[in-house]
Amino acid sequence: MIEGKGLSKAYGLSAHAARRALASEDPAAAVAAAGGYLGAHDVSFRIETGEMFVVMGLSGSGKSTVLRMINRLNEPSSGELLIDGEDVVAVPDARLRQIRNEKIGMVFQHFSLFPHRTVLENAAYGLKVRGLPRAERFERADAALNRVGLAGRGSKYPHELSGGMRQRVGLARALAVDPPILLMDEPFSALDPLIRRDMQDLLMQLQAEDRRTTVFVTHDLNEAMRIGDRIMVMRDGRVVQVGAGVEIVARPADDYVSEFVADVDRARVLTAADLVRPALITFRVDEDPASALRRLGDNEANGAFVLKDEAHLLGVVTDTNLHDAVNRGQKDLAGCVTQDYHAVRPDAVIGDFMHLAGRQVVPVTVVDGEGNLTGVVPRAAILSTLSSVPQAREEAAVHA
Repeated sequence: MIEGKGLSKAYGLSAHAARRALASEDPAAAVAAAGGYLGAHDVSFRIETGEMFVVMGLSGSGKSTVLRMINRLNEPSSGELLIDGEDVVAVPDARLRQIRNEKIGMVFQHFSLFPHRTVLENAAYGLKVRGLPRAERFERADAALNRVGLAGRGSKYPHELSGGMRQRVGLARALAVDPPILLMDEPFSALDPLIRRDMQDLLMQLQAEDRRTTVFVTHDLNEAMRIGDRIMVMRDGRVVQVGAGVEIVARPADDYVSEFVADVDRARVLTAADLVRPALITFRVDEDPASALRRLGDNEANGAFVLKDEAHLLGVVTDTNLHDAVNRGQKDLAGCVTQDYHAVRPDAVIGDFMHLAGRQVVPVTVVDGEGNLTGVVPRAAILSTLSSVPQAREEAAVHA
C-alpha cells in the first residue's frame, strides 16, 4: 500500500538548493554547508496492506521525518512516495487534501486535543472536516470512543482525563474516520510504563480486528518488538536495517543495531520456530523394537520419537522400553510408546518453555496444531541463543 523510493528531506533550503546539495558526493556535508540540515536521505521501504510497520531509531535519526513525508506534512526534497501506486509527492494540493482526508489518519505524541471541545467533539473532529452531518459524526465518534474504552466519557473535557485517556481520545479521533492508513508518531512515549503497556495492548487488539496499514514511530525497541510486524531501524537519516523483530535481534546489521538489541530479553522475543531443529531420530510405529534399539545405540541416544503416517506424533520410546519390548517378543512399537515428552507450539516464546529443556530423553518437542512433529529445540540451542552476543559485535571483536 505504501512505498518510499529514495526519499530525502533537507530542512532549511529551497527546493533547488536542496536538490543540488543532495546530488553531491557527500549530501550531509553539502546540505550543512548550504545552511540546512539533512533529516533523511535516500530512504526506501515498502509497507504491505494491513501491516504494522515500525520505524525506530534514536532522537535525530530521521524516523519522524520519514513518517511525516508519507502525508507530506514534511515535503520531500527528492524521491517518490506511492500510496496505492499514486505518487503523493507529485499530486496537486487539492488531491493531497483529498488523500489526507480519505486515506490517512494520524495520532500525535502530545494528544493535540482541542481543550475547549468535549471528548466526543474531539473524536468527531475529523468527520466534521469531512462535512458529515452532526448526528452521523457523533454516532461514529461515540462508537470509536467505545472501541478505545472510553464509553460514557464523551461529555468530559480533555483536562478532566488522565494522560492515557487523552491519548485514547486521539486514537478514537483517528479511528472514527476509518482511514485505511494510520500514522502514529511516538504516541505512547509521554505515558508512564503501565499505561503505555495498556495502550500497546489496545493497539494490538484493534490491529487484530481491523488489519489497518499502520506506520508507528518509536525509539523503544521493546515496544517495536512487541507490536511490529516489521521494523525499520534508522540512523543519521538513513535506513540501517529492515526486518522482522526476531531477525533484527538475532542478526543485527551492524554495531549500531547491536547496541539497540543488547538489552532485549531474547527469551521473550525468540520463539520455538526460531530455534527448531530436525529431530535426530524418528521411528515408524510398525518398526521392529530390536532394530529400533540398535539405531538408538548407533546414535548414542536414550530415546526417540514414534510417528504415524510420516509426521503425526504418537509419543516417544526409550532404550529401556525397547529392551523390555524385545524381551516380550513384541513385533512393533505400539506397546512401548510413552507420553514422556514436553510439546510446545512453534509460536511459543523461549521463556515459556526453556525450563523444560533437559528434563526428558528427547529435547523440547515442537508440534503443530494438527499434532505433527515439526522438530525439536535442543537445550544447547536455547543456552547458546540466550548467552550469545550479537553477530555484528562478534565479528567486530574478531576484526579488532
